Amino acid sequence: MQRIFAIAWLTWKAALRFKLFLVIAVLLILAVVGLPLVIEDDGTAQGFTQIILTYTLSAITGLLGLSTLWLACGTLARDIEECQIQMVVTKPIARWQIWLGKWLGIVTLNAALLVISGACVYGMLQWRAGKLPAAEQQNLREQILVARGSAKEPVNPAEIETDTEQVFQERLKSSPIEKVDAQEVRKQIREQVKAELQLVPPSYERVWKINLGSAKNHLAGKPLQLRVKFNAAQKSPSGTFVALWQVGLPEKTKYWRSEPMSLAPDTFHEFAIPPDLFDANGVLTIAFRNANPTALLFPLEDGMEVLYPDGGFGMNFARGLGIIFCWMALLSALGLMAASFLSFPVATFFSLAMLLVALSSGMLADSVESGSVAAGNEETGQAGHSVADVVLIPAFKGVLAVISLVKSYSPIEALSSGRSITWAELGLAFAQVVLLVGGVFAVTGIIFFNRRELATAQSTQ
Repeated sequence: MQRIFAIAWLTWKAALRFKLFLVIAVLLILAVVGLPLVIEDDGTAQGFTQIILTYTLSAITGLLGLSTLWLACGTLARDIEECQIQMVVTKPIARWQIWLGKWLGIVTLNAALLVISGACVYGMLQWRAGKLPAAEQQNLREQILVARGSAKEPVNPAEIETDTEQVFQERLKSSPIEKVDAQEVRKQIREQVKAELQLVPPSYERVWKINLGSAKNHLAGKPLQLRVKFNAAQKSPSGTFVALWQVGLPEKTKYWRSEPMSLAPDTFHEFAIPPDLFDANGVLTIAFRNANPTALLFPLEDGMEVLYPDGGFGMNFARGLGIIFCWMALLSALGLMAASFLSFPVATFFSLAMLLVALSSGMLADSVESGSVAAGNEETGQAGHSVADVVLIPAFKGVLAVISLVKSYSPIEALSSGRSITWAELGLAFAQVVLLVGGVFAVTGIIFFNRRELATAQSTQ
């Protein structure tokens, strides 16, 4: 470890000598302080947090990510190209120790920069919050500057697939379906099955039973929030729809019925409900009655959600920065892996291309969902087909599986909506992002670095 720490310290000295640490720190502080001053919020808690948390943390992640890739590619590739690495490898130190030492140096640089920029964001948040109107300050403390846990009704994908297959087989008996169209037909049937679970026709009622789990033990006397979203089959003259809610079970638990609410479709709504409405098992029963002349659809993924207090904002913010740190550690490993076998410009291009693929995962997901990389026919509704599908679709599935391990954690979105980031989530993020995916990059990079010839003749021209 002493040799690894020595290489890490040399990486720090290089970053300080070339003013890299100072430049990035200044850019981060300018982004944190400048964005809230230049962009005015709309005076609401939501607009305030979008400026302070969403924009500034996104800017921090972008600046740190690009600088991390550039530094990781440059610190190893340039040392090799300028023959400085030869003076190091002649010492009693293994190449894997050099590689890990450089990774550790970049990671600790990122940690220091994250602490500085994170402290600035937290300070700006507390300072600017004091300038909001009293009502908005209360909303901010109850909905944003808090760590709220989340509970939803479980979705059973296996049950949906079973119903889909049953309907598909019945349709095959009544009318033959071409093999090339089977995937598209299954997709349409699956959406119909999901729609039946999500749709609330006029004058009908939809009931959710949401288990709060072990959280019920510390929620006595504490009000909860419902976060709902729905889509409408038709537009209303006023642009809103009447929502009637009742929570709890009469004669079994405490019971609450809402006044008629006027809610707009296609957007999230949050409202508080009284405490202690769940039963002894921690199950909260929520009923919605559709008093509108048109059907309403509550998405299975985010149509109904129960939010409950689960800690303070300070530690939640620190855990969010911890997940961003895991992302930076992964980018460090990616850049060093590329620099282990490529020159500095090519390694940088390769790393940025890999990052672009990760950011474009939506296009890959669309191809996997349709089963083909070819475009479909919009007029006939038929899916496209290509000879390359046999190779590319399985490859896309593998890439998406890796990307999902990293992108499944979104601390910026969680912090800006007051969601709880648990220690378990942070630990899982470290295990998947740093140890698993980053470990694969590290092993690959060390293997390439061990096999690379470092004493090749250099051209004098």
